[in-house]
Amino acid sequence: MKKAFGLIIIALVALALTACGGAKNDTADNAGEEGNKKLVVGASAVPHAEVLEAAKPLLKEKGIDLEVQVFQDYILPNVALKDKELDANYFQTPGYLELQMEENKDFDFVSVGGIHKEPIGIYSKKYKSLNDLPKGAKIIMSDSLSDHGRILPIFEKEGLIKLKEGVGANARVEDIVENPKELDFSTLIEAKLLASSFESGEGDAVVINTNYALEGGIDIGKYGIAFEGNDVVPANLVVVRSEDKDREEIKTLVEVLQSEEIKKFLQEKYQGAVIPGE
Repeated sequence: MKKAFGLIIIALVALALTACGGAKNDTADNAGEEGNKKLVVGASAVPHAEVLEAAKPLLKEKGIDLEVQVFQDYILPNVALKDKELDANYFQTPGYLELQMEENKDFDFVSVGGIHKEPIGIYSKKYKSLNDLPKGAKIIMSDSLSDHGRILPIFEKEGLIKLKEGVGANARVEDIVENPKELDFSTLIEAKLLASSFESGEGDAVVINTNYALEGGIDIGKYGIAFEGNDVVPANLVVVRSEDKDREEIKTLVEVLQSEEIKKFLQEKYQGAVIPGE
């Protein structure tokens, strides 16, 4: 009886030790292979995840194992960062980050560096230029308001609309004061659905974020009829929780993503659709 009782005690102790050893912290696991540090970064599939994959061997040389988690929308990567399921994310522009932090008071995030730029493009299967758009043309664009301040100035630059003076990057559809062709900007959909909307032939023109145009396999050179100027395109950022901004692994991640090797990768793979720059 005593022997059986002793075996039960040993089994319970072993079970408790196993449970303790298997418990995880409330943040991304820092243990990589062969003593390396580990970083978990969330990203959009194209080009962000592809860029991170190109950076993996460079980071490994510096003692960091990178795990890339791919997201199909712009909402979940910030939620996962807040919940400490990620060490960082890489997909958003300064305007989008600012808007998200205004709308979500529990997002205590900071950018640690800009990596590349993606000019938003206007695409059409029916027309070769913005000036060819007919009166009342239907324009489909993202429902993300942070994108509108990038999109509407493209139309203004081509002389199709005039915006209220001084609105700049905060421009909204209601800031249009002149619209002689009566262009219809009322159709707003999720950014991730824009490419499929274009492929199905909806609207006269569709305004698509470059990452979704690339992911959707759209021929940018053939169907792109207007783009943001490179001088005004905001950078795509690496974003972390404020408490992690000084972590050495995070600093190394940014250094690698801003390196000449990654700049060369961007130039060769994307041929101007994605450009290096902070």
